[in-house]
Amino acid sequence: MNSRSTVRKAVIPVAGLGTRFLPATKAIPKEMLPVVDKPAIQYVVEEAVRAGVGNIVMITGRNKGALEDHFDRHWELEKALEKKGDDLRLRRVQKSNEMGAPHFVRQGEPKGLGHAVLCGRPHVGDEPFAVLLGDDLIGADDRLLEQMIEVQEARGGSVVALMEVPEDQVHLYGCAAIDGAPDENGVVKVTGMVEKPAPEDAPSNLAIIGRYVLDPSIFAVLEDLPPGRGNEIQLTDALEERAGATGEGAGVWGVVFRGNRYDTGDRLDYLKANVRLGRRHGEFGADFEAWLREYVKDLDENPRS
Repeated sequence: MNSRSTVRKAVIPVAGLGTRFLPATKAIPKEMLPVVDKPAIQYVVEEAVRAGVGNIVMITGRNKGALEDHFDRHWELEKALEKKGDDLRLRRVQKSNEMGAPHFVRQGEPKGLGHAVLCGRPHVGDEPFAVLLGDDLIGADDRLLEQMIEVQEARGGSVVALMEVPEDQVHLYGCAAIDGAPDENGVVKVTGMVEKPAPEDAPSNLAIIGRYVLDPSIFAVLEDLPPGRGNEIQLTDALEERAGATGEGAGVWGVVFRGNRYDTGDRLDYLKANVRLGRRHGEFGADFEAWLREYVKDLDENPRS
């Protein structure tokens, strides 16, 4: 943890309806769907805390009370586990409420990611801050957020995480236009951004993934920004303005990420994330991998198994 970081606060937007996972998300927030043995949102909060960003505000919507419950104490459950002498599960339960106490702010209306970030303004104030999207889980050993904070502290402005994607997938992301090639640390100057372009209109194959470190000047831009794609306030549009601006807080940098990213926003990728993270699990990962190998072998021999 970098306790000396000037980036101390994080905004985590969690107001989405999770329609791609219906009916599973009819009564359960999509952020609470388990990835192996923890809800997806806990991975995101753990990442922020590891990077020294423990002052968190979650931008929520209706029917998201389970998120608040998860990060709160559950005295009855803890007492029951203590009585049983189940120290292992007791520590697992306590971990979620020992990472700090997230604040919760309602977005009110689904006006887009840019509007959700703007809802965090009273909490963030006038200082740089991180934004973490819950659909992207980043490998615990990859230090992406830490590197982005270091870039922001050294160069100012805002920083976005970038990832190379196949040409036929650029329409799923915001894509960055860059000046030159990334340096030896994967850092590049961003000159512009396009939200979900057609492949022929994409400025590059560098997609913006769900990690940002933003200068507080972004709030003034978001406040005056007209709706963009999908009639929503797009964070990409605000960053486009910051990339082309001059003066205090202007400029956008990108960090090209080549580590482990797990996408839980799509049903198929969610299943893949469970398999990949299950293999890495400290308790049963080796046994799970052995079963997977045997299962794949059986599939080759008997496709109906």
